[in-house]
Amino acid sequence: MKVILHTGAHRCATTSFQEYMRQNAQPLHRQGVGFWGPFRTRGGGLFHGIQPGPVPVTGRNLVQRAQGRLQIQMAASRDAGVQQLLVSEENMLGAVRANLRIGDLYSGAGERMARFAEAFGGAVTDVALSIRSLDAYWTSALAYAVARGHKMPTEASLDRLAQAPRSWRDVITDIACAMPGVRLHVLPFETFGTRPEAALEALTGIEAPRTHARVRLNASLCLQDLRASLPSSAAAELPEGTGRWRPFTGAQTAYLREAYADDMMWLAGGADGLAALAQDPDKQAAGTNPPRIALTRGRPDDKQRRMAGSG
Repeated sequence: MKVILHTGAHRCATTSFQEYMRQNAQPLHRQGVGFWGPFRTRGGGLFHGIQPGPVPVTGRNLVQRAQGRLQIQMAASRDAGVQQLLVSEENMLGAVRANLRIGDLYSGAGERMARFAEAFGGAVTDVALSIRSLDAYWTSALAYAVARGHKMPTEASLDRLAQAPRSWRDVITDIACAMPGVRLHVLPFETFGTRPEAALEALTGIEAPRTHARVRLNASLCLQDLRASLPSSAAAELPEGTGRWRPFTGAQTAYLREAYADDMMWLAGGADGLAALAQDPDKQAAGTNPPRIALTRGRPDDKQRRMAGSG
């Protein structure tokens, strides 16, 4: 059974993808695709104990118990005819709050993914990582955090995010080192963010259902909605107007976009063999002999001269 860990990231339409998978669970099962989402990984306690943290002292080995739960659940999926199991949980990488607090991009991703690889007992065959232009990612993360009570970013904190040394390339490298032998697929938000069916096809090769494919959840609040959700003192710190909140300066935005462009060029060039850039299934690649397209307009001069002399 193929086991795919879909790690998000946060603010990359992961919740919308999970809802699409959940709503289409039955037709996907008929194609041999199983799905585990946050209802199972969090609500069902499936991942409890994999990552270190404060727990009651019971004398039990929580890591071993988590490994046992996963083995039982995977065996049940296999017995039910699942050929491809997709496990989607963006908190595998870390937390948005930690990213904002540290001012860095999933600095513990490698260690966390290594623990998940161990917990699954070598069953993981593929990992899918969604990435997004860094200016849009950090803006979305800040809007999400501020709407939930996080303090407004200062000029210094914004500059720290813009100048942070880590980019998606570092996250990809950390995951690849933590899970050697696992195929790592990278899905740009700009291509797959609003098309969960395309992401599913790219990961599984099936003909994905189109139903429930345009549900959009957890989208960032626009300025007017964000202002309305905050106390008056915090809302006063937001700029006037409507539309998308843009906390970064023009220079900071340009720096973040340049870093993302470098990441995309690295991925397009093969990513040092560590990862593969997922291809849009709706775009057909050109064949070995693509059709020739005329690059000039009008008639060539010699043809015009022949036509002029024919009368």
